[in-house]
Amino acid sequence: MVALVYLIPAALLLGGFGLACFLWALRTGQFEDLDGAAWRALHDAHDDRLNDEERR
Repeated sequence: MVALVYLIPAALLLGGFGLACFLWALRTGQFEDLDGAAWRALHDAHDDRLNDEERR
């Protein structure tokens, strides 16, 4: 029972910190362009370098 005196406030503080981080991410626009990140991950930058070398 003594451990609950420490664990419950710790859990509440960590939960509050997580909520604060989530709200910060919402306010700064971190979730604005979800599709753009997906397309950038699939885009192969190596192809661009080959095309630039072929143009020279």
